[in-house]
Amino acid sequence: MQRRTFMGMFGACALAASGMAKAQTPTTRVIVGATPGGGTDTVARVLAAELGRVLGETFVVENRPGAGGNIAAQEIARSAPDGRSLLMCYTSHAINATLYPNLPFDPIKDFTPVSHVADAPSILLAHPSVAANNVAELIALAKAEPGKLSMALPGIGSAGHLGAEVIKMQAGIDVLLVPYKGTAPAMTDVLGGQVSMMFAGAALAKGQLKSKALKPLGISSAQRMSEYPDIPPIADTLPGYDFSAWYGLLGPAGLDAARTEQLSKAVAQIMNDAAIKRRLLDEGLVAQGGTPAEFQGFLQTEIDRWGKVVKASGASAG
Repeated sequence: MQRRTFMGMFGACALAASGMAKAQTPTTRVIVGATPGGGTDTVARVLAAELGRVLGETFVVENRPGAGGNIAAQEIARSAPDGRSLLMCYTSHAINATLYPNLPFDPIKDFTPVSHVADAPSILLAHPSVAANNVAELIALAKAEPGKLSMALPGIGSAGHLGAEVIKMQAGIDVLLVPYKGTAPAMTDVLGGQVSMMFAGAALAKGQLKSKALKPLGISSAQRMSEYPDIPPIADTLPGYDFSAWYGLLGPAGLDAARTEQLSKAVAQIMNDAAIKRRLLDEGLVAQGGTPAEFQGFLQTEIDRWGKVVKASGASAG
């Protein structure tokens, strides 16, 4: 009886100790500069859940929308480099480096690159009334009728905006750009025929293509997307064109090298998993991964590339 009581007490203590250990495990925040439900949030939640599984830790997603992702970025830039605060950044992190003349942080120096996570190609969709079925025909139509065609933008300075500016510059065409406060109202007017076309993420485009409410003219990535093998890259007509949106993981400057490497390897493992790749493809996303050094180089290249486009377009958020 005494032995049972002792064993019972020992078991209870062991369970309590186990519970205390779990309770004391630090939680890592993954900050997202967008509202719940969008592409950035989706990638962050998939990654956070998988990082928790792979590393045996707790990862939680916190949304800090506003200022094109700058509010979230500033929070991470000011966070302690203890490996418990991370930023799921988006293409806007590179665009904002030039779009905002007075950022309260340096988009390179105030962060530690962890990993490229995923890419999100967009599809150029047109209303059926547009007398063009591909980018070459679109360019010919725009040159024949300057200023008649219009393109909806999800926001000034967005990847969709600058992708449209690049088409105009490379093709030498005059297309009216119509800014909206978000993708949903932009899509509504394109579906209604008030605006000729727009760029939409592959996941958003899927329903419109299936119902044939809109038609595809080209895809923004340099290569065809496996989900849409019949849609040619815009680069086939405009060489070098490639503006796929992307997602990456950053920590504060000074993040410990061992923690950075641990997170980077975990991201690579997750993004190489067939089930995760399939899940992301269903969301119109292409899994990536890579080393911190590779992401550092990629981020600098993106800042330089989009900086030229922002300056040429005259866009500014300041």
